Amino acid sequence: MRPAAGQKSAVDYPSLFKALGDALRLNILRVLHGDSFSVSELCDVFDLRQSALSHHLKVLVAADLLVRRREGTAIFYRRQVPDGPDKALLQAVYAALDDVALDEELVDSLAKVHHQRELNSLNFFRDHLTQFRENREMIASYSDYADASLHLLDTLALADDASVLEIGPGEGDLLPALAERVTNLTALDNSPAMLDIARTKIDPGLAVTFIEGDIGAGALADQCFDVVVANMVLHHTPHPEKVFAASAAHLKPGGALIISELCAHDQAWAREHCGDLWLGFEPAQLSHWAEGTGLTASAEVFIAQRNGFQIQVRLFRRSESTGDLK
Repeated sequence: MRPAAGQKSAVDYPSLFKALGDALRLNILRVLHGDSFSVSELCDVFDLRQSALSHHLKVLVAADLLVRRREGTAIFYRRQVPDGPDKALLQAVYAALDDVALDEELVDSLAKVHHQRELNSLNFFRDHLTQFRENREMIASYSDYADASLHLLDTLALADDASVLEIGPGEGDLLPALAERVTNLTALDNSPAMLDIARTKIDPGLAVTFIEGDIGAGALADQCFDVVVANMVLHHTPHPEKVFAASAAHLKPGGALIISELCAHDQAWAREHCGDLWLGFEPAQLSHWAEGTGLTASAEVFIAQRNGFQIQVRLFRRSESTGDLK
């Protein structure tokens, strides 16, 4: 697809083809499909010293194939989101790369990095639950994003017997409000300690199903829901894109995914004090992940906090067709 007449291409073609002319750089792009990695994580994945890897990352950034972002003292890299007049070209490049399977050794290395992220998150909530309770309000008031999530949920005008799944309910603060709206409610969390606390928030007479596990690891088998809710979950998740893919896979045709999440920020203290793996996300990144799984943005609310943080509450829909998932 060519730019419109008179419209200058945004792509530096010599830099682009130089970047694509190296096997290691191609593998870096494949590894970064749907994920971001720090320099140290990429060094672990490719078993390279930072000095050896940095040159290749610099070339990929110069070609506008990668975006670098500083999160505290660490620098993370992700693929550039295709946009503008040359969007089709970059999409074609990524599609061609993604058609080639990663070597088994790289797959194993990636699994180790994701496993370490998961352990870091689980260990934080196991060892610092009280600290998390005290510090999360320093970032955002629970009522702000909870009220916005419930507002978007109410716009769906669900039937009483509609099915709702909450991913990562934490201590279960949102569950009572969800249980007031539907009779078929499931709570999924990979932390047994959090699930134990969440159970105490629900009246024993209410039929809420609690499941320990990960949405991307088969914990739900073939169950499908009318709505999936994820409140402030992505920045604690080792592989955020997979939350979109797994949620879409467990949505009924016409179903909805409601996500509340921090916008990108530079407050690195949130890693240590709140167990955050990611310092928020650009809204365009969430839209890109959603579109990649066949979901369409339907509504959004942005909430500014006095402390400088900003919350995005997003509603994505699956089409009524049964064959739209990617």
